[in-house]
Amino acid sequence: MKFGISFMPTDYSIEPTELAIAVEQRGFESLWFPEHTDIPTSRKSPFAGGELPEAYKKILDPFLALAAAAAVTRRIKLATGICLVVERDPIHNAKEVATLDFVSGGRFLFGIGGGWNAEEMASHGTVFSKRFELMRERIEAMKAIWMNDVAEYHGSYVNFEPMWAWPKPIQKPYPPIILGGAFPHAARRAIAYGDGWMPIGRQGTDMLSFLPRFRQMIAEAGRDYDTVPMSVILAQPDAELLKGYAGAGIDRAVLLIQTAGRDEVLRKLDEYSKLMHDVAS
Repeated sequence: MKFGISFMPTDYSIEPTELAIAVEQRGFESLWFPEHTDIPTSRKSPFAGGELPEAYKKILDPFLALAAAAAVTRRIKLATGICLVVERDPIHNAKEVATLDFVSGGRFLFGIGGGWNAEEMASHGTVFSKRFELMRERIEAMKAIWMNDVAEYHGSYVNFEPMWAWPKPIQKPYPPIILGGAFPHAARRAIAYGDGWMPIGRQGTDMLSFLPRFRQMIAEAGRDYDTVPMSVILAQPDAELLKGYAGAGIDRAVLLIQTAGRDEVLRKLDEYSKLMHDVAS
């Protein structure tokens, strides 16, 4: 099982470059940055964690932060966890993904999701109830751009005539697309047009209970688990839990570090590094 680190970088936290170097030095596989373009002052949309943390208002752009991380690392995968494609123009988004994969030497993982904040989406002209239909079309359109010298797409939400757009991603046919979200709906979306599924492991939820049905759904769709494996984001991991995940075939555990300054984050990173080695031993 691979181990990644998820972190929400802000203007007051450890810098993305220093964090990326530390993540690579400690042997982790990947670094994941989430996304919010803004947080509307309205709090109509409920936040699953209760009170919305201050970091959500101050998060850096993930693509720029990951590009900075790419410049100071050589091995780790660099991932959006998650990119809100329903708030992004797909032509611009396709170029950002391809450019980041290009400048990183083919190290990008494209974690995506529909999001939860209806007011934030409305700022971008996205209708909350239609976000998953929109997300699929935007991903299909981006795939067309990445895979074809001349690309075009005609859908209900995305429509463009034949175009040229470079660079193309180094990874072929494109960087892995990993769908974030809960079972069963996000799992179905991952199987339909993704390359992996990544739910959040919440306290009191047995993530392994989903795995047999997920494998069955993959087989019913005519795919193999190796082409759409399950990863898990964890805020409170422990060795016993992680060993169970590894034994069951979970592909990746992404360990969450709360937004904080340099010293606190590095201490937590050392704690997770020891945990990773304990699980592997």
